[in-house]
Amino acid sequence: MEGYNYGMIGLGVMGRNLLYNIADNGFSVAGFDLDEEKVKQLHSDATSEMKIKGTGSLAEFVEALEAPRKIILMVPAGKPVDAVLENISPLLSKGDIVIDAGNSYFKDTDRRISGMASKGLHFMGIGVSGGEKGARKGPSIMPGGDSEAFSLLKPMLESIAAKVEGEACTAYMGKGSAGNYVKMVHNGIEYAIMQLISEAYDLLKRGVDLSNDELYEVFREWNNGEMNSFLIEITRDIFKQKDSLGNSDLLDQILDKAGAKGTGKWTSEQAMEIGVSIPTIDIAVTSRILSAYKDERIQASELYADKEIITPEDKELFIREVGEALYLSTLISYAQGLALLIKASEEYDFGIPLKDVVKIWRGGCIIRSLLLEKFYAAYTQNPELTNILLDKDISELVKSKIKSLRKTAAFAVTNGIPSLGLQTALGYFDAYTTKSLPVNLIQAQRDYFGAHTYQRIDREGVFHTVWNSTNQ
Repeated sequence: MEGYNYGMIGLGVMGRNLLYNIADNGFSVAGFDLDEEKVKQLHSDATSEMKIKGTGSLAEFVEALEAPRKIILMVPAGKPVDAVLENISPLLSKGDIVIDAGNSYFKDTDRRISGMASKGLHFMGIGVSGGEKGARKGPSIMPGGDSEAFSLLKPMLESIAAKVEGEACTAYMGKGSAGNYVKMVHNGIEYAIMQLISEAYDLLKRGVDLSNDELYEVFREWNNGEMNSFLIEITRDIFKQKDSLGNSDLLDQILDKAGAKGTGKWTSEQAMEIGVSIPTIDIAVTSRILSAYKDERIQASELYADKEIITPEDKELFIREVGEALYLSTLISYAQGLALLIKASEEYDFGIPLKDVVKIWRGGCIIRSLLLEKFYAAYTQNPELTNILLDKDISELVKSKIKSLRKTAAFAVTNGIPSLGLQTALGYFDAYTTKSLPVNLIQAQRDYFGAHTYQRIDREGVFHTVWNSTNQ
């Protein structure tokens, strides 16, 4: 028998579903996992049409693959990836390809590319978004790295990826660890949008006392219009979910402490490192951290007086304005993440094609939304666009909704309803669209106490002043 086309190491839910997806599209796949139960489940859940082989022997697994071997890793990021590479490298031959499909840190991927190349092996990092269902039925796939290896993988990736208007939601993201970097920023944007949706939910619940059934109807209407997106869609469904352990809605029984796996934090750290402003993504990460202070928040809520909510006079108008505020703040979150990709592409020489990034995010991934069609049109018209907010058509869209964002943020502030995401989105927009910021005073202060120098608006050069002290 000829060797299997692809290999999959890691047969958890994501790995198994991705393997089945590959097999469904006409490729033969061998799977490996040290857990015998997962190997058994691989076979028991497979269809008779699939050409698959599961094994718990790494040597048998490698031997089963055709040359050049193409092996996909779906294991936890960090040390597990290095452990797999250490164990498998001696069994591989020159020209074989190893693909890390997990959420690995991009600098780890760069290190692994160099290490594997020294052994004559190709290594690629690819981002995969869409969760368990996406992996099975069609994710958004963000491959980066070795272009020679990518050319061999391209037919398979295009076959298994989600499709939008017949186009596969995968494209080459650039050199080195570009694929992991794009996925990292995707997840940062995801953090921001989830934070913004949670704030909109809170405003509607506390501001106009909407029930979960009413919230379902609001989000259903939003998803049927210009706000159509995966995250709005699943939020709609969450409001209808009943608690299997009781008689209430499940959402009302879930503790308000958010988890995180690190990609949001990496995005914020990266933005700080290379000098890009992404405050809405930053605050989404911070808000999850703050949510963990549950005991302290309970104490603080008892220490300070209850916040009295002044109910808006026009309920339907308020709901519409919250929707427009959510839409615009979501757009601004995308703008921040895309601006980070532009700067990172220059900083690390990735060569990331922004048009292709927004193109493949239109389907399969967690942050897919109708809004991305507008971004795709903008980058198609001007691939050199440095910030999506500078596009004329996008600016008209922003101007049509900015009043609602201001009113919604003001309502939240006035009534003491937490709205860190909405406020930072608005603050970013106001700062980005202001010709003269008050940081001239900051530069004066820095020069005053630390002789850090400053530049002038009326002449070239760098200046320092011995500042007069009044001591009064």
